[in-house]
Amino acid sequence: MRIIETFQEIFTMKDLRNRILYAVGLLLAARILAHVPLPGVDLDALQSFFARNQIFGLFNMFSGGAMENFSVILMGVGPYITATIIFQLLTMIIPAMDELNKEGESGRAKINYWTRIATVPLALVQSFSMIRILQSQSILGSLEPLQWATILVSVTAGTILLMWLGELITENGIGNGVSLIIALGIISAIPGQVRNTLQLVDSGMIVGLIIYIAISIAVVVLIVLANEGTRQIPVSYARRIRGLKSYGGVDSFIPIRVNSAGVIPIIFAMSILLVPGVVANLLQNAKSEWLASSAAHMATFFQNNLYQGIIYFILVVAFTYFYTGIVLKPTDMAENLQKQGGFIPGIRPGTETSNYLSKVVLYITLSSAIFLGAIAVLPYIVQAITNINTLVLGGTGILIMVSVIIETMRQIQAQLAMRSYDKY
Repeated sequence: MRIIETFQEIFTMKDLRNRILYAVGLLLAARILAHVPLPGVDLDALQSFFARNQIFGLFNMFSGGAMENFSVILMGVGPYITATIIFQLLTMIIPAMDELNKEGESGRAKINYWTRIATVPLALVQSFSMIRILQSQSILGSLEPLQWATILVSVTAGTILLMWLGELITENGIGNGVSLIIALGIISAIPGQVRNTLQLVDSGMIVGLIIYIAISIAVVVLIVLANEGTRQIPVSYARRIRGLKSYGGVDSFIPIRVNSAGVIPIIFAMSILLVPGVVANLLQNAKSEWLASSAAHMATFFQNNLYQGIIYFILVVAFTYFYTGIVLKPTDMAENLQKQGGFIPGIRPGTETSNYLSKVVLYITLSSAIFLGAIAVLPYIVQAITNINTLVLGGTGILIMVSVIIETMRQIQAQLAMRSYDKY
């Protein structure tokens, strides 16, 4: 009943209703673009390639099927996400960028502008690499220079268009536009996968299907708990008296999220894991015999799901520690706490507080790293247990969908609360 009342409340508020309809309209436009194909590719061979390769299957899922359709938005918003992550890291590493980010709206506007500019060369490089991979798999034939230019310009323009649609949704709609585009792309792949999986019921794989459904439900519950989970460190503020007034003297807490890194470690790991396969596919036709042979061995190695899964897990764990170390800085947290007159009960301010926070972050990061690593390799594990290869959604896709849905619902609830407050 509460859900029905919320929907009724949403559609009685004109401004909020228009924002939601605006976002839905642009998301539908993005889905239409995913089905506008470029010429010159064997679609059956292309779909088969993405179906049998886990990593490329995940990239195809994130693009909403644009890759297996060889559409004008072949690379989706991948280059824009890569550029965003690069500038986030630069902001945290380079002091001048950090100062620019702290300037407020004007500083962030400059960083966003540089991010958009960097998206163009990244889109060109990534689309070129993808086309070369498809050519190495005999999915796409040789191309004339004019055809190369046409495809690269079209795919790059498609990425820029999606980026623009995402920013329009963020500014004038509801939720984060780029995240919603990715989540909708993932959701759009589910019906086809479910249809293909239901055909397995006649093949006597009912038990495997039941196990798969049970694991999926359990994963959704765990992801929600991880996203919402926080470690609350108690903090007390000393009471200060100025004249006849008393300030402070309250107890609060520092919330540290269990999954502070989000899905960024998985995206990093996927990008790194993709590089050896791309290089191997490009060098298999090299004139040097030893180089071609080494590339063939490397390609064979990375086609093994067991080796691929182990390397994937290690990379996700490593990047979780790396990114969490950048996002959460115990030394800065301790300094800010001391400046505000706060302290952790039983812990001296300064170095001891910093050391205590470092230990807490280390333990939380360990659980987060193992959780994200398990989520990343979940498709390998589930397919090995159930022998079902038609569902490639995996924990990464579920993690993104759940995170985006929760964040969007929070924004809708905030809009409802703000408008309810305005009535009074």
